[in-house]
Amino acid sequence: MADTTILALCGKGGVGKTSIAALMVKLLSERNDRKILAIDADPAVGLASALGMTVRKTVDDIRKELIGNIRKSASPGQLETLKSLDYEMLDALEEQGRFALLAIGRSEDEGCFCRINNLLKDIINDLADKFDIVLIDGEAGIEQINRRVMKTVDQLVLVSDTSAKGIGVANTIAHVAHEKKAVDFKSMGLVLNRVRTQAEVDGIRARTRIPIYGWIPEDDLVREYDYKGRSLTGMSGDSSMLSALAGMLERMVKPA
Repeated sequence: MADTTILALCGKGGVGKTSIAALMVKLLSERNDRKILAIDADPAVGLASALGMTVRKTVDDIRKELIGNIRKSASPGQLETLKSLDYEMLDALEEQGRFALLAIGRSEDEGCFCRINNLLKDIINDLADKFDIVLIDGEAGIEQINRRVMKTVDQLVLVSDTSAKGIGVANTIAHVAHEKKAVDFKSMGLVLNRVRTQAEVDGIRARTRIPIYGWIPEDDLVREYDYKGRSLTGMSGDSSMLSALAGMLERMVKPA
């Protein structure tokens, strides 16, 4: 994956993480020289909706089908299984323009099938290798990114609004990432959303050791799109959120 840049977004629910992920996908896909893979690793599968896409099949659908076959003793040989999983994973990809979406889905307790989970993760990594940039929209915690998606990311992007709870969750995620090595990362930073004043940013900077990648002002246009259930990929350059994210991405992702 030497030539693939991987960004993983995590943060407390409700801070605008999925909207930010969708707009990042939009901005990155508009760079004509890049192929983008968006991975919706949040069980709520909100990224698909924000991108205006429909998910027909998730990775967990594939996993459950394979486990069902094993329980019925109907599982084919290893080579046939690999070929089938490769096909199933490609079939689960939803494409739109210069980006594709892969939804992980909601994992349910099916017993211990570690080999299957590791095999699926390996296939996801092989699939990601075919793209220039991979953007993962994750849950609040980061353990599931390691367990269900991939072990190593380039940019671990912690998203928070200006609330004390949001910053607290971001600090906890940063601690787990550093101390428990829940996921390997090259760089980690905080993106602040729904900021009203520079004073808020300065106050938060005093309450966290996480480097701040940048901040995003409150954007009524994003709120309107969310309220109407419209795809964020249709937003125009008049959005202050788009402008702020474009500047951050220039620093996060190296030119081709």
